Amino acid sequence: MNLDFTVDPLFSWYVVLLAISGIAMVVLGAVNLGGGLSAGWRAINVIAGLAFTGYAYYLAFVFEGGEYRMFFQAFILPVLLIVNAVKAMVARSNAPAPQPVPYDPNAPQYNPNAAYNPNATPNPYAQGAPVPPQAAPGAQPVQPAGQPQHPAG
Repeated sequence: MNLDFTVDPLFSWYVVLLAISGIAMVVLGAVNLGGGLSAGWRAINVIAGLAFTGYAYYLAFVFEGGEYRMFFQAFILPVLLIVNAVKAMVARSNAPAPQPVPYDPNAPQYNPNAAYNPNATPNPYAQGAPVPPQAAPGAQPVQPAGQPQHPAG
């Protein structure tokens, strides 16, 4: 392990903070806190968090010395993403709650045990219901047999 706070404290703290930032972003993206973030922002949080955590792992366990890059801007991104998540949660909590639909005792109620009524109006959206034929766009309407032909207007 490459973390030695007595030899190179700057490098060691950089790796630790990089890992903490990465884990925080993964948690923000994976856990939908209050439902504030959209799926796109959550995906960005997870991807950036995995990148930060992966780089911290590389520096802590795989890196064998030499040259490495220190991105101080990397700590601005987690702060911005965390602020974005908090703003989204606050905005969602301040949004008015959806109003319940008032109960109407006169509205028809669904009864699964009701007897079959063959005279009932069929549901046009039911699966298997016949669909009337559709004409191609711009096609002339078809006249039933025995009907006089009307000029198309």
